[in-house]
Amino acid sequence: MRAIGALILGIAIVAGLAVATSRAAEEPPAGQSEAKAPTAASPTSAVPVTPKDAAPPPSVTIIGASEAHGVLGRDVRSAADEDMGRIVDVIVDRGGHVRAAAIDFGGFLGVGSRKIVVDWNALRFGKIANKKDSITLELTKAQVAAAPEYKEDTPIVVLGASGSLQPLQAIQ
Repeated sequence: MRAIGALILGIAIVAGLAVATSRAAEEPPAGQSEAKAPTAASPTSAVPVTPKDAAPPPSVTIIGASEAHGVLGRDVRSAADEDMGRIVDVIVDRGGHVRAAAIDFGGFLGVGSRKIVVDWNALRFGKIANKKDSITLELTKAQVAAAPEYKEDTPIVVLGASGSLQPLQAIQ
């Protein structure tokens, strides 16, 4: 039933975008009036104003609620079901590729915690141990506890499960 609702919602969104796009193409830009037919008082012929670089309608993709989730603020567990912290940031390279996640690790109720960075490939997304949509880190609590703290505007030390993380290449 949810799938049908999502499909109907998607169709409504696409239809709404199509109507809005066609209305925008029909209306003159703000501050301009529509071109009028030439009259005896104005011998020059008027040409209708149309935007030359009208943007095509955006593409629309519908992702089911059970197909994808945001990750910021989500709890992370170890394979041994230990609390590993919460994802507080996602690190991307200059090409926009996801490289790592910053996890707020340790402490109690936010006191004494610190941010550490783990390789994105060390995270597993899926169902484990009867917990729907869990995030599991393929590192032990001791490994994460030994990781250096992440601080903005300093070189990032990324902790990886297999040690196969490649260093970032500097982009000039």
